[in-house]
Formats: sequence, C-alpha cells, structure tokens
Amino acid sequence: MSGAAITPGQEAPIPEFKQIMGHPAPLWMLFMSEFWERFAFYGIRWALVLYIVSQFYGGDASGQADASATYGSYLALVYAAALFGGYVADKVIGYQRSILVGAVFMAAGLFMISIPNHDVFNFGLATIIVGNGLFKPNISTMVGKLYSAADSRRDSGFTIFYMGINIGGMVAPMLTEYLARKVFNVGNVPAYKIVFIAAGIGMLLSLIWFAIGRKMLKGIGAPIEGAEGPTRVIYVVIGGLCAVPLMYFFLSMSSTILAWVLGVLFIGLSVILFIEGLKNGNIARDKVIAMMLIFVFNILFWMFFEQAGSSFTFLTEKIVNRDAFGFEVPIAWYQSVNSLAIILFAPVIAAIWVLLERRKLNPSIPRKFGLGLIGNAVAFGFLVFALKTMQDDKSMIPFWPLILVYVIQSLGELCLSPIGLSMVTKLAPVRLVGFGMGGWFLSTGIGNNLSGIFAGHVSGSTGMTVTSAINGYTFGFYSLLGAGVVLFLIAPLMQKLMHGVK
Repeated sequence: MSGAAITPGQEAPIPEFKQIMGHPAPLWMLFMSEFWERFAFYGIRWALVLYIVSQFYGGDASGQADASATYGSYLALVYAAALFGGYVADKVIGYQRSILVGAVFMAAGLFMISIPNHDVFNFGLATIIVGNGLFKPNISTMVGKLYSAADSRRDSGFTIFYMGINIGGMVAPMLTEYLARKVFNVGNVPAYKIVFIAAGIGMLLSLIWFAIGRKMLKGIGAPIEGAEGPTRVIYVVIGGLCAVPLMYFFLSMSSTILAWVLGVLFIGLSVILFIEGLKNGNIARDKVIAMMLIFVFNILFWMFFEQAGSSFTFLTEKIVNRDAFGFEVPIAWYQSVNSLAIILFAPVIAAIWVLLERRKLNPSIPRKFGLGLIGNAVAFGFLVFALKTMQDDKSMIPFWPLILVYVIQSLGELCLSPIGLSMVTKLAPVRLVGFGMGGWFLSTGIGNNLSGIFAGHVSGSTGMTVTSAINGYTFGFYSLLGAGVVLFLIAPLMQKLMHGVK
C-alpha cells in the first residue's frame, strides 16, 4: 500500500497533486477505473431481463414480471451492499483495498452468469452484488477525498467523474449487443453469454487499471494505522465469500419481503449516522437529518427512473416500432441514450450551475433534487401522451418518443445524481463518510427494488400492453410531480439544516 496510513477519526491531509485540466491527476485515473467498471455493469443491463425470459421461461411473456422483480432485487442488493462496503473501507481495510477486492468479486460473478444454469446464474448475480458493494461507494468517496470541503471544484470534479460512468454506460450496450448478435450469434436469440463474458473482461480491465494507477493517490484511501498488513484483507475476502450465499437467499425471496429488509437497514443506518452526528454537535446532527431527508426523495426518483432495464425494455420490445428510416434500432441501443445524453449535457448543466452561482441564483441542493424529480415526471407525462395519441394500426408507437423520454430523464438525473454524490461527502460525519456514501447507494437500492415491483405491475401476469403501460406510467407521473413540488416547498427548511453547505 502506497503512502502513509492515518489514525482513526483523523481526516487525511490532501497531498499536492499534479493538475490535469484544472483537476487533480488521480481524478482521471479514477475516471477510467470507473469507466471500465460501468462498462461491465451496463454491458449486461440491457440483456438481463430478456435473458431471464428467454432462457428460463422459454420466451413466454408471463416471465416478464418475474424477470423485472429479479432485476429490481439485483439492483437493490447491488446498492444496498454499498452500505457494508463503505463501512469495510472506513473501518477495516481502507478504500484502495476495498476497491481491489470488490473488482475481483465482480469479475468472477460476471463470468459465472455466462453459464446457462438458473442456480449458477443467481449465484453469479450474488457474487456481483458483493463485489459492487465493495467497489462502487468507495471509488466515489475517493473522488471527494481529492478536494478540500471548501474547494469550489468539487462539484465539477464529481460531474467529470459522472461522465466517466456514462461513457462506459454508453459504449457497453452497443458493443456487447454487437458481439452477441452480429459476431457470435448463430440463431435468432442473441448469444447472451458473450454479453456477460465481455462485461467480465471489462471488469478485469478496471481491476488492472486501478491496481497500476493507485500509486498516484499518494496515500489517499490507505488503511488506518495498524491495518496495513494482509490479515484484514483475508478476513474481508472470507466474509465476502460467506456473504454470497446470503445475497443468493435475498435474491430468492419476494421483492416485497426484500423491501422490508432494506427498510430495516435504512432505519439502522439512519440511527447510526444520527448518533455519530450527535457526538459531533448540533450542526453535524442537522446535516445528517438533511442528508437522510434527501435520501427519502432519492428513493422515489430511482423507483421510476430505473424502468429502463425492466419495463422500458419490454415496452421497447413489444410496443415500440423500432424502425428508423429503414434501420431497426436494436433494443440494447436504447440503453445507451441515457448515457449519451449525460455525456452531452453534463458540461452544459455544470456550466449553468457556475453561471447561476456568479449571479447568486444557483439553486440549493434540495431544489436541484426537486428539479430532478420534476424532470423525471415530465418524461413519464410525455410517454403517457405518446402511448395515448401516437399509436399506429398495430398499436405501436414510433421510436423517437422513447428516445426523448430517456433524454428528459437524463436531464433530471443530472440535477440530482452527481449533486447527491458531492452532497454526501459534505454532509456525512467525517469519520463515516464511506458509510454515508453507502447510505446514498442504499436509498438508490431501495428505489431500484421498488422499481422492480412497479415494473412487475406494469407488465402484469400476461406481459406488457398499451393499457397497462398507460396506467402504470400515469401513476409514475403524478408521484414524481407531487414529490418534486413538496421538495421545492420545504427547501428553505432543508437549507437551514445544511448550515451553509451548497
């Protein structure tokens, strides 16, 4: 491990880093590590529900609800595991080693799901969950540790990092779909195992990139004093192996029961963070309260946003006329629209925040979140409009309304997600920043689990229909719009709790 260790409760001093394009050089190393990890993660996203229906239900539409529930539970556990991964990094082996161990688990799980056996598939998903829990929250936390709390570049640094996420997310579906359908496919069904193998290779590249580049961090993310040896790493690996069957068990339970389990975890996390805040005084306590309130609204945002990998996929397959000027747009390519929109509009949104800040009109964090919720609502409203008014004689809608829905959702996401990552590093208690980041991902995970339940209702027992889509997405529109308005109204109170954090 390079660099000096730090003692518990001590905030590591920020080393002098070489600056590249106005930001610390390690940001770009983390950017590429996250690029390859997201390539792996998003590379399988478009294929999971289609694979489950095709492989385990013989292509019958009755499998759509179960596929959506499995997908929602998988995503929920991916993000919920971040809660424990953040704690492991904070208290046990440090951030760098957590990332490396997590990358190994994720790569193994991705190769496992390429084996066409239901039990092995679920064990592979369980292994990915454990690995992502160790990797994802900690690499995000490392970005925050490159900047002081008062550094005005912090938000733009997270936005750049967020672009790395989305470049990987854009490239992955198109490349894996091309390999599965054009290069290795020998029939009418894509060679899904190639999708999963390609994602596994991407994860290995992320592991290698970070292992080589972590010397640039100059001790940022090093283990606490007394934990520099390999013993704790071995214990974490053993613990991770023991956690895989537990994740398999959670994947096997109903989404409703899992929702209660995740709810209990969320309450426990809130209590731990609140107690830590109390220890540090009233200001720290208030910041924790504000952070947890934001987490609640984050749950609702992702409940509806994450239809992309479930109900929107079946909508694309069954109800969208994918012919675009004589070319049939592959289903996987729609998954790239969100990432492409993020890449195109992230610099624009970041510049808008800077411009508004200069004119003292920059919205507060709660109001940016409110804009995110309202943007998501507008996307659902437009989709309902398209389903009601743009059907052809085959009850299908054109390809372009769904693309526009993804773009509008992406604009909402840019008002919320990168700001949320930065917010946690500012509001969480200093000794539990990784744990706080785990809480952010846990709230996202709860939303994702609810997204699977919601998508199952949209598909119903017989599969996606225009009527079921209209009913479900209308509910999503009103839920998001109401939450966004409420958050706008309580924003002044939230800002008081944040004590000047912007």
